Amino acid sequence: MFAGLPELGISNGEDLKETLTNCTEPLKAIDQFQTENGILLPTLQSALPFLDLHGTPRLEFHQSVFDELREKLMERVATIAEGKEEDRYVKLEELLEKSFPLVKMPSIQPVVMQVMKHLPKVPEKKLKQVMADKELYKVCAVEVKRQIWQDNQALFGDEVSPLLKQYIVEKEAALFSSDLSVLHNFFSPSPKTRRQGEVVQKLTQMIGKNVKLYDMVLQFLRTLFLRTRNVHYCTLRAELLMSLHDLDISEICSVDPCHKFTWCLDACIREKFVDAKRARELQGFLDGVKKGQEQVLGDLSMILCDPFASNTLVLSLVRNLQELLGQDALPRDSPDLLLLLRMLSLGQGAWDMIDSQVFKEPRLDLEVVTRFLPAMLSVVVDDYTYTVEQKLPSEEKTSLIYPSSLPDAFNRYLQENRVACEMGLYYVLHIAKQRNRNALQRLLPALVETYNDTAFGDIFLHLLTGHLTLLSDDFGTEEFCSAVFDNFLMTSFSSKENVHRHTLRLLLHLHHKVLPSRLEALVKTLEPPKQSSDPVKELYTQLVEKLEAQKKSPPQPAEAPTLDLGLHPVTVPTPTSAPSTPL
Repeated sequence: MFAGLPELGISNGEDLKETLTNCTEPLKAIDQFQTENGILLPTLQSALPFLDLHGTPRLEFHQSVFDELREKLMERVATIAEGKEEDRYVKLEELLEKSFPLVKMPSIQPVVMQVMKHLPKVPEKKLKQVMADKELYKVCAVEVKRQIWQDNQALFGDEVSPLLKQYIVEKEAALFSSDLSVLHNFFSPSPKTRRQGEVVQKLTQMIGKNVKLYDMVLQFLRTLFLRTRNVHYCTLRAELLMSLHDLDISEICSVDPCHKFTWCLDACIREKFVDAKRARELQGFLDGVKKGQEQVLGDLSMILCDPFASNTLVLSLVRNLQELLGQDALPRDSPDLLLLLRMLSLGQGAWDMIDSQVFKEPRLDLEVVTRFLPAMLSVVVDDYTYTVEQKLPSEEKTSLIYPSSLPDAFNRYLQENRVACEMGLYYVLHIAKQRNRNALQRLLPALVETYNDTAFGDIFLHLLTGHLTLLSDDFGTEEFCSAVFDNFLMTSFSSKENVHRHTLRLLLHLHHKVLPSRLEALVKTLEPPKQSSDPVKELYTQLVEKLEAQKKSPPQPAEAPTLDLGLHPVTVPTPTSAPSTPL
């Protein structure tokens, strides 16, 4: 406990033990030891007996003086470090040299750690001693750990790895949230809110202003993205940069070539739309990549691969197509639309680019613009024509039947082209948001075969299940249940556990709306096999328990909802002749 005192010429317990062992008069020896090692202040000696009269133990007195002096010293260290004197760090290094032998003494340790924290460069020998001792490493400030980490990538990786795992777990938990809603979904939190998350904040603090550590984290993220293809690592890459931007860490932001692009894109994500002005800015960054600096495209593609960026780009594309339809214009004639497709294509190709190390923008298949988009717009026109037809007086109606099949080009590109597939899926969400049952029944079967099974990915299924809550009453019809379950979800639930989970999430939310005969069959089919994971089994158990509870207490007939506007009632006299017509 008192290791290091003899090195500084200060007596410790062992010295007292030796003195008492060899002396002839113990009381005199103790008195002399106290005098030599007590507070060397002559005027204090005559005052100490007063403390004895008050029954205050000497230990308590010395401890309180020690605590006060330690606080003063720590404050002084901070003041010296914050000062402008040229030799301030020399003073701190001298203090560290004197105090470091006592670093293992709990009462002195905070002073030593305070000195190390304020030194921009702690001597290498001291850093190695701290790193070699688990207890010291654990208690040292993050400022000291940064100096250790920057030359020990493996140790830094051990510190960062649990945080990266936690981040992925949190993102996946959000996708499987028990709340199904269009308004509050995975993409609802603003970029600034997301950056306040525990993992991003901890990583930001660990990096500080250290460019080397920032580069290490980016390398970890690239490696993990390559190993797992998990797009949430792309989100973290953008969030981390913007978190450092929020703190004005110019030492890092100024050297990251993606900073201004990410900043501009972040503003678009916040608005969930890429307007014409920002589109021009983003295009300028892409066009400005100079020869010999193509490697930056790898990082830009990762930032565009972030699901929050993809979501913003595709929502902007759908809005752009609606505007083109209203203007009778072709997709190929819209520079804004072509730019959005270019960025979406760059983001979709992030994994291939980083894997191959060929830093070149992927070529956009022009047939996506000339064949796929017109086919998609023809589906919109079919739907619009049918809707107008239904509103006509009966004598003007024709025998128009709602089409059940889709254009071949639409189906083919959905299966063969990832950019087209992403747009097709968002068009399905757009249709669901409009509560368009006919169009949804027509489109869902086409999603069974999509590029890389994207339609069965967690992000799309999370959004689709949320959007389907808008059509809850339609689950009371056999036709709609057949489209959602038989023609889409149930085609792969047995081979893809995530589809099983999302189907159970949907039923947990809408079971009371589903056709009873259909619900019974679904519950039997969805019973998890023994090898299923715990989350699937838990969801299934919750569903069965809900249905059992519903059987025991049948729902009461719903009363008409009252519109309470929070206004004070006002009594109005009613004439006797006034008719009592209910509102």
